[in-house]
Amino acid sequence: MKKALWLIAALMLLAGICAAAEETEEHFDVHGETQAVQTEAEAAPAAARDELIDRIIETGYRLYREANGKLQRAQYAGDIYVCKNFTVYVFRENSDSFRMAEYPGVKLSVPNNLPAEACKPHSYGYCWEDVGPEAGNPFYIAAQFLYDKELTRQENMEKALAFMRQVKRGDYFQMSADYYYGVGAHSAIMIADYDPDTNTVHWMDSNMAGEKRNGIRYGKVQFDAVKDISWWADAFCKRGRGATIYRLRDDIVVHEE
Repeated sequence: MKKALWLIAALMLLAGICAAAEETEEHFDVHGETQAVQTEAEAAPAAARDELIDRIIETGYRLYREANGKLQRAQYAGDIYVCKNFTVYVFRENSDSFRMAEYPGVKLSVPNNLPAEACKPHSYGYCWEDVGPEAGNPFYIAAQFLYDKELTRQENMEKALAFMRQVKRGDYFQMSADYYYGVGAHSAIMIADYDPDTNTVHWMDSNMAGEKRNGIRYGKVQFDAVKDISWWADAFCKRGRGATIYRLRDDIVVHEE
């Protein structure tokens, strides 16, 4: 009798252990499903953000192909081939299909450059106006360099190079420069991450290079232009000058009309 009772107790204990194991396995499966759903939800904004960047770059490439190597007028406020106008145009051509998840009712826009008076003591062109996301600005400052007169030229250059290593695909690049192509503000869009193997960045822009004809400025459209980061750093690593990397927020979503 005692042996029978002992056997029954043992069988009941074994059944309990198996049931617990099954519960644990079921819980793990459910948890795995939940994690998968969360991962997909988190991936959706990233996919929309990447799509916006892809479209911006594709539009820039289309303008580059249409220009076919010929200089385009970049003289007047309405000319899309002025450097900042070019970067704003390729954005506007695509931005209506997107929003920020935090502000779904607000249309996206690129802020104007900060006025010269507000840039002091630095030169005009190194940054944009400080517009908040609630007003439609989907960019944030990912990195910024301002020449520090308290440091040596070499120390400033090291900081400028470190700044350039932070470039990512889709970044809007704004600088106040003094370099081979001229003096003043310039805007560009980076089309690839900084490449540590070649120490280079790839970009697209308009009117970095160009010429005047009968007093009218004409600019060259560039796509997949590539230079060592030291070339860029040397352009804005000058007293009173600087540069800013603007990056799209992570919460870009497709706008459902």
